[in-house]
Amino acid sequence: MPAIILVGTQWGDEGKGKATDLLADDVDYVVRYQGGSNAGHTVIVDDLELKLHLVPSGIAYPAVTPVIGDGVVVDPAALLEELDELTAKGLDVSQLKISGNAHLVMPYHRELDKVTERYLGKQKLGTTKRGIGPAYADKAARVGLRVQDLYDMKIFRQKLDVVLREKNATLSRVYNRMPMQAGDIETEHAVYAERLRPYITDTVGLLHDALEDDRTVMLEGAQGTLLDLDHGTYPFVTSSNPVAGGALTGAGLGPKHVDRVIGVTKAYVTRVGSGPFPTEVSGEVADRLTAAGHEFGTTTGRQRRVGWFDAVLIRYAARVNGLTEHFLTKMDVLSEFDTLRVCRAYRYAGEEYEHFPPHQSIFHRAEPVYEEHPGWRTDISDVRDYRSLPAEAQAFVDRIEELSGAPIRYVSVGPSRAQTLERDGR
Repeated sequence: MPAIILVGTQWGDEGKGKATDLLADDVDYVVRYQGGSNAGHTVIVDDLELKLHLVPSGIAYPAVTPVIGDGVVVDPAALLEELDELTAKGLDVSQLKISGNAHLVMPYHRELDKVTERYLGKQKLGTTKRGIGPAYADKAARVGLRVQDLYDMKIFRQKLDVVLREKNATLSRVYNRMPMQAGDIETEHAVYAERLRPYITDTVGLLHDALEDDRTVMLEGAQGTLLDLDHGTYPFVTSSNPVAGGALTGAGLGPKHVDRVIGVTKAYVTRVGSGPFPTEVSGEVADRLTAAGHEFGTTTGRQRRVGWFDAVLIRYAARVNGLTEHFLTKMDVLSEFDTLRVCRAYRYAGEEYEHFPPHQSIFHRAEPVYEEHPGWRTDISDVRDYRSLPAEAQAFVDRIEELSGAPIRYVSVGPSRAQTLERDGR
């Protein structure tokens, strides 16, 4: 069976957990392929609400094997805390599989993340301070420690001693922080190793065997396209590749294995942290969007910045990811408004851009070119058939599809699985 890639098309927080929930009945494996505990998915299964960070969304379904792939950076303490919380809620976490090739988020990564953000002041990137960026930096510099290193403490200590000399010099001489002790870190991680041992496996081999056995594999990203290290709004990005190409690298699969790339797209736009945001709104409109959409980060609790739907971003995401379809979320939130706005292009220095601008200065200073659409001003959360949506809502979806570069197959009108409408013929 071919694999499915599920990607966010904006700056994250599009509702990927909701999309996973809908598809879970037809999926055998859900693979987290990048990111770390800096991201979060909210999944509602029956009456149980789960806020997941490192653990893939498939953990909620007994028939699904959740997998943490090679491209993820794993904070053992955060992962074990999350597994304990899920167990306390009655979930069986024994089916989780973790790649031995995944890199570790170490204590010095978390400390460096905190002090670096503080040092940057007004130029800070708005990270979650969970050590994700420094962990990926060490991975690229080839001094990172991996999950498999936990199972040979001689190798673990050798690598730790080498990297800690440089980290401690930076912490003490640049940031005036106390150096960290290798022995304490080794002891702490020996305990983590024993608890994690049952979950560690060759996930690349596992997934290839699954595909050869006609199983369905879904690859799940942690952030959105515009936070991609290479294709996002650099430097206000994450330190890995959430785009569809990153899914293949992070899971260890090839292009021939994939036949669907589903873009999860919010009916408006949000982002957490710093960086440009052409359609951002403030005042009453922002307050209404935030309240109706409960726009607070799953991991950090930070209030998200909000704005109108941006078709330029979505066209870009459709191209970069090779989207085959969209999963449109939070349509019900827009029921608050008499008039809706859609950005169809940007304007800068008298020129219009229908596609993502080639230079960051243009994007930072671009003004949105808006279309206005009538709202429907009625609660649509109880609608269970797409054709029963108000005509204004269907027209809004039609226009977004026309602008987006890929068909909209699903429309979500609330957080539960039942509140997902499939459009005929898509």
